[in-house]
Amino acid sequence: MIRFAWAASAAVIGLVVGGAAVAQTKWDLPAGYPPGNFHSKNLVEFADDVKKESGGKLVITVHAGASLFKVPEIKRAVQTGQAQIGELLMSNMENEIAICGIDTVPFLATSYADSKKLWAAAKGPISKVLGGQGLTVLYAVPWPPQGIYAKKDLNTIEDMKGLKFRAYNPATSRIAELVGAQPVTIQAAELAQALSTGVVNSFISSGSTGYDTKVWESLSHFYDTQAWLPHNVIFANTDAFKKLDAATQKAVMDAAARAEERGRKASEDATGFYYKELAAKGMKIQPPSPALAAGFKKIGDQLTAEWIKKAGADGQAIVDAYKKM
Repeated sequence: MIRFAWAASAAVIGLVVGGAAVAQTKWDLPAGYPPGNFHSKNLVEFADDVKKESGGKLVITVHAGASLFKVPEIKRAVQTGQAQIGELLMSNMENEIAICGIDTVPFLATSYADSKKLWAAAKGPISKVLGGQGLTVLYAVPWPPQGIYAKKDLNTIEDMKGLKFRAYNPATSRIAELVGAQPVTIQAAELAQALSTGVVNSFISSGSTGYDTKVWESLSHFYDTQAWLPHNVIFANTDAFKKLDAATQKAVMDAAARAEERGRKASEDATGFYYKELAAKGMKIQPPSPALAAGFKKIGDQLTAEWIKKAGADGQAIVDAYKKM
């Protein structure tokens, strides 16, 4: 009986110790894009990677499709600890942090190779600013190159006059103004409905967004302008991150590095797939005419000058560092 009692006590102690060893910290990760989007899939892989590498000590739940917080609310939610980690289109923060618009400066970085260099030049300064706001930057993944969606032929910039143009950041709002279109602020989660109801009839985005929103049900043309490759940035609440033990922090950062490379490759691989699928659904996929391209180039030059003026010395430093790479 004594031996049995001792064994039972030892088992209870082992369960308690074992439970402490696998005690879980749970994080919520709000994101704005549908579960089937490659960004959302990459987030789930990142979360799985963190759980595995941390030995189950950190479990991250991804809430795709703006199901936990609306896109404009995500940054504030992470800052205040309502969520511990989040994903946001970097340029959504441009009004508050000018240098966050670096990857939507038209025709500054129009390839995946250049996009990677631009993020390398911008990551330090952006991380410093966000760090001062209680956020720790983990990684960033680019979208495919941006093109123009419309319901009619666009042969020149003048053909865009009067269009109801979806805007989602300062750059797209300014483009609408410069071409004489009407900017309408619509986030990704509401775009499909806005298209179906005619709230917007044109926008600039990637093939991925067009595919996700079944754009072929409302529009007919896509012009592959390759204007820029915007990034989604993933950041954690710094206080929450610091509460993790050193090994778990390392697991998060290692998983983030893998997620950045995996996401970039997924984005690049997806570009051809999306164009093929859009064409199969009846979309007319084509490069811009020389006149349309020239018009966009002129707008790009103007927006670059405006952005550098707004971003100041920090913005100029990022551009200079990027051009030296």
